Amino acid sequence: MMNTNRTLKLTTLALCGVINILGGTIALLLRLPVYLDSIGTVLAAALFGPAAGLVPGLISGLISGMTSDIYAFYYIPVQLVIGLVAGLVFRRLRPSHTAGSRSESLSLRSMGWKLFPAALVISLPGTVVSSTITAVVFGGITSSGSTVLVQLLHSLGMNLTLSVCVVQAMTDFVDRMIVLAVVLVILPAVSSAFGSLSMRSRK
Repeated sequence: MMNTNRTLKLTTLALCGVINILGGTIALLLRLPVYLDSIGTVLAAALFGPAAGLVPGLISGLISGMTSDIYAFYYIPVQLVIGLVAGLVFRRLRPSHTAGSRSESLSLRSMGWKLFPAALVISLPGTVVSSTITAVVFGGITSSGSTVLVQLLHSLGMNLTLSVCVVQAMTDFVDRMIVLAVVLVILPAVSSAFGSLSMRSRK
């Protein structure tokens, strides 16, 4: 039974990594000013806690970096920070630690106005890390569509580092809002399915 649950959890974390890759690839191909590459990270953190939230971002960063987007390698620390902080936020919002029991207690509707501060808390630490990487390592130019906004502000006379920080803060917050909303929409169904599969494995 324990081995079955562990396998189910590992499979779910791997799937969350794939979700990150799909979201990031869509944003990259469409040149969106958001990233959509942390949906799986936040979902894993919501389901299993902060430690598990580290895994999908590491998986997706390594795979994306080797296949479609070399920049993904450098932003793995951002994914790790998002997973850790998201796990702590969800733990705070919902003290229960059993994945199967979470579907009734937390959803997009139940969050209400809490969605905004939650997204802000999740985005801020990652913004500090990502803006530092973008400014110091890449000089403000990356594969993301937000690079256009950075160059626009810089051409208007704003310092490059400040341009990166301003754009990163805005796009990160919008991205985390979208990611958190998506996770809260699918979380009840995923939690319920995970709980049902766990119950079956005990029979």
